[in-house]
Amino acid sequence: MNIEALTGSPATSTTPLGGTARRVELADGRVVVAKRHDHVTALRAEVAGLRWLAGPVPVPSVLGYDDSWLVLELVEPGPPSPDAAASFGRALASLHAAGAPAFGAPPPDGPVDAWIGLAPMRNETGSSWPPWYTAHRVLPYLRAAVDRGALGDADARAVESVCERLPELAGPASPPARLHGDLWSGNVRWAADGRVWLIDPAAHGGHRETDLAMLALFGCAELDRIVAAYDEAAPLADGWRGRIGLHQLFPLLVHAVLFGGGYGVQAGAAARSALRG
Repeated sequence: MNIEALTGSPATSTTPLGGTARRVELADGRVVVAKRHDHVTALRAEVAGLRWLAGPVPVPSVLGYDDSWLVLELVEPGPPSPDAAASFGRALASLHAAGAPAFGAPPPDGPVDAWIGLAPMRNETGSSWPPWYTAHRVLPYLRAAVDRGALGDADARAVESVCERLPELAGPASPPARLHGDLWSGNVRWAADGRVWLIDPAAHGGHRETDLAMLALFGCAELDRIVAAYDEAAPLADGWRGRIGLHQLFPLLVHAVLFGGGYGVQAGAAARSALRG
């Protein structure tokens, strides 16, 4: 990594942050985050996603990048708070309302062959959410999870049943929202400045309930307050809580493909929850 070429200043020290990220102190006094990407498309997708999402919710500024390394503004961590949660809920509603050209649309200058975490994710577009979600977010990972042996026959059949009934299960039609796309709690950064920042996006056009379902999947601090503020700013459609499992199918199947374990069982349970409504 040539940090000076990317930032204009040499590094004086580096500290691992986990994964491929490092905290880097620069000679000019700045402290930044440097992340290594094994796939240039993943790096370009993150750059495009951060630039597309910037606005209502703060995201780290892109300070420099090449084909392997991305340098970002450092967000100093802070404690969760009710006020920050409420502000985040309202800001997330504004972010979603900024919209996207189509379901599956990548950010401007973002690649079609993108990533969600360590899994490939194609940003093929569609004009209607149910067939798009089935074809491009559920079925590819269902097939891969079955091939991996991470999903049993009964659980796979439950997911297939959801896909068959998706037009009736999806709720009222909703325009494409501007999604973070990988909005689990680890990508919600409670910051020292009293705000909530978003990191590590898998940004694309999608259904706004998908981001909210992701927040609920692995547990997010102050979630009830976030959702209440969101719902006040942009009221959610009736029955949205019954559709949480439907929207969690995508990330659960991705995790089943990547990690196996109990994620296939959880995907089956989410499918059965969606079928109950």
